[in-house]
Amino acid sequence: MKIKNVELETVCGITSVLPDNELPEIAFAGKSNVGKSSLINALMNRKALARTSQKPGKTQTINFYNINQELYLVDLPGYGYAKVAEAEKRKWGQLIERYLHGSKQLKALFLLIDIRHEPGANDKVMYNFIVEMGYKPIIIATKLDKLKRSQVAKHLKQIKVGLDLLPETILIPFSATSKQGREEIWDFVDKHVLGGEEIVDE
Repeated sequence: MKIKNVELETVCGITSVLPDNELPEIAFAGKSNVGKSSLINALMNRKALARTSQKPGKTQTINFYNINQELYLVDLPGYGYAKVAEAEKRKWGQLIERYLHGSKQLKALFLLIDIRHEPGANDKVMYNFIVEMGYKPIIIATKLDKLKRSQVAKHLKQIKVGLDLLPETILIPFSATSKQGREEIWDFVDKHVLGGEEIVDE
């Protein structure tokens, strides 16, 4: 399948009714400023599909991107940004929980972790929450280009140990700059979500 059309179809805030989609969904979660918008833009080969910002905490909604009328990419609100009021954080958390509980079409959940740092308390909470919800998250280690090649193995191990990952957990190093890891993500979607159709660009 070639990526011919990508459209931001639905934006859901704290009080919104979540859509009852019929197409399969893949969702992306991660701490504020982990590079989620850059990842989404790289996956779609678009420069400004998802808005990037120097100010963390900008994504306060759940955004549903329709790909070729065959698949939804779901961008979940970033978590853990210190300058956001606690009451607001709780509302975002409730929004994410409502989506994970309510979606009938969520087929894969990706959790983004900054490869440069040990997973923080918020990362651990989110990982454990996702597992407790019955999902097997795929971990994407972002900002790979910020490390020297000799450092990568050490930092990947840091993520595995820090999150206490199950042995079968998939861990994909990713760089929005070089797009390393992009094909691995689409390969996973191809095999486990779309049932054998290949996602490639024109």
